[in-house]
Amino acid sequence: MTQIISIANQKGGVGKTTTSVNLSASLAKIGKKVLLVDCDSQANATTGMGIDKPSLENSLYQGLIGEAGVDDIVYPTMLPKLMMIPADIDLIGFEIEMVSERDREKKLKDLLGQTKERYDYIIIDCPPALSLLTLNAFTASDAVLIPLQSEFYALEGLSQLLDTIKRVKSSFNPGLKINGILLTMYDQRTNLAKHVVEDARKYFKDMVFKTKIPRNVKLGEAPSYGLPAILYDKHSKGSKSYITFAREFLTRRSQAKK
Repeated sequence: MTQIISIANQKGGVGKTTTSVNLSASLAKIGKKVLLVDCDSQANATTGMGIDKPSLENSLYQGLIGEAGVDDIVYPTMLPKLMMIPADIDLIGFEIEMVSERDREKKLKDLLGQTKERYDYIIIDCPPALSLLTLNAFTASDAVLIPLQSEFYALEGLSQLLDTIKRVKSSFNPGLKINGILLTMYDQRTNLAKHVVEDARKYFKDMVFKTKIPRNVKLGEAPSYGLPAILYDKHSKGSKSYITFAREFLTRRSQAKK
């Protein structure tokens, strides 16, 4: 059964898009059929997968407003088992155009419903804001995965995100769960990073994944080449950490089904 996962945090710069791209690629490398959905008008995930935005005939925006069918907006990637729905700057218009629309929070759910059975996992890269696009992503999803940077103020604002998830669950999507919290940008040399990990595990306990994503130059370089880390440098610490995380992600998923 297809699992739809939103990767979200209203704070920018927490490794959200890096996680969306590299978790998707790692799951595909392991053998899962994956669809990556770029739900952010900045379209960084689209760039990170090497898709040329100016050349796009259709993107997520055309799908959401009904100008294109889902088959017209799904594109192949360099990984055979990973497909993508890209975004571009047009997506900014979605919020404005949907103001008076009925069921505007269900547009993405309806769109993905046309294709979800083709995939094991659909990963949605959410915008760094609690917007209508984020609401659409949460309404369409089975669970939310939260990247949390191992830095000062990391836990600040997380309660707002958790409250939003709670509200979406009560109003639009009763089955929505929190898949877990992934610690990103971890620098084992600093006491601060260790304190953030301790605090996260203290407050959120088993919600926090064991795998920590380190600060890594290769993770930062890979998007500029339009590649996920496992294709840019499969031997880098960043690449290996996302493969490890993908396996932990799958293990947690299988345990939850029991």
